[in-house]
Amino acid sequence: MATERELNKRIKSIKNISQVTSALAAVSASKASRAQRQAEATRQYASKAFEIIQNLAAQPGASATTHPLMTARESVNTIGLLLMTSDRGLAGSYNVNMITLAERFLAATHIPAKVITVGRKGRDAMVRRGYNVIATFDRIPDPPSFLDITPISRIAIDAMLSGEVDQVFIGYSEFVNLVTRQPVIHQLLPLKPADLSGMPGAEYVSGVDSIKASQQAYTYEPNAEALLNDIVPRFTRLQVYQSLLEALASEHSARMVAMNNATDNAIELVDILTLERNKARQASITNEILDIVGGAEALKSM
Repeated sequence: MATERELNKRIKSIKNISQVTSALAAVSASKASRAQRQAEATRQYASKAFEIIQNLAAQPGASATTHPLMTARESVNTIGLLLMTSDRGLAGSYNVNMITLAERFLAATHIPAKVITVGRKGRDAMVRRGYNVIATFDRIPDPPSFLDITPISRIAIDAMLSGEVDQVFIGYSEFVNLVTRQPVIHQLLPLKPADLSGMPGAEYVSGVDSIKASQQAYTYEPNAEALLNDIVPRFTRLQVYQSLLEALASEHSARMVAMNNATDNAIELVDILTLERNKARQASITNEILDIVGGAEALKSM
């Protein structure tokens, strides 16, 4: 059994840790609230942008089937995965869940893959497991601007246009609420929704609901094809930007929950150790009383 002094040191140490975790939880709660507002504010915009691009692709003379970022390749020889994780830990199972899903997906496809990582945790995990990491990004500003994600999306677009990869997927944690987040993998390129049911590893890819293009013809200036050439790369960047916002909101909420749980566990542990310390103190006092009584009895017998 530990001594009273040892227990006092442990109690003091745990109280200090609980103060740190409590402060981290408060900071993460503030960041999570802000990130939630940002992610939710752009969801409708991203959805409407997708609806517009589908409508453009359906217009007569759009030549959407020949656009390289909207055309599905006949054969997929190499895939790309844009993986989003955090730079720091202390976020519970946030990074582990996303990395595990990405590994299962890549293993199930049986297709050579090129990985682009956002966040040091994902980079370290992919490099450690021997995957072909072609680009890494970390220390992304929080909150990020649209300009901050341009180099990330540029690499994915260039890899698709050059033929280095035939299909690009993006993996991130989708924000549901402050206590719930869901790691998902979506198809990023080509932008046109594809039937992935026959693809190896399709069980790990979240489906994309096709948006029915309006049957009404619109007049676009200068023309639908020119607009597609300009809008498709921009929409790809928008998809990456929205995914990053979702990932950041999930990260901050996961860290808030993890730090709150750590604080609660520390408080519970302090209560347990306080009880043990009181028992140790009581045992020490009892032993001292017994020593005094024993000494008094010894004096009487002399």
